[in-house]
Amino acid sequence: MKKKKPYQLIKRSVSLDGHRTSVALEQLFWDEVDLLAKTDRLSVSGWISHIDRQRPADQSLASALRVKVLTSLKEQSGH
Repeated sequence: MKKKKPYQLIKRSVSLDGHRTSVALEQLFWDEVDLLAKTDRLSVSGWISHIDRQRPADQSLASALRVKVLTSLKEQSGH
C-alpha cells in the first residue's frame, strides 16, 4: 500500500449526533485528530461532534478541526 502524503486531503465519513457527514483534512491533521480523540478517551466521531457543537455557524467543520488541532499543539508546546 502506498503511503499517504502528509498534505494529501483525506475524506472521512463520520457520524455527528446521528447524522452522517464527510470531512476532508490533510493526513497530518487526521493523525492529530486521532491522537486528540484517543487522549480525550472519545471516538473520533465523538470528538468531532464536540468540536462541531462549539464552532460558530460561519466556520466550516474542517476549519474548526484544523484550528482545534493547531490550538492544542500550541498549548502542548507552551505557546
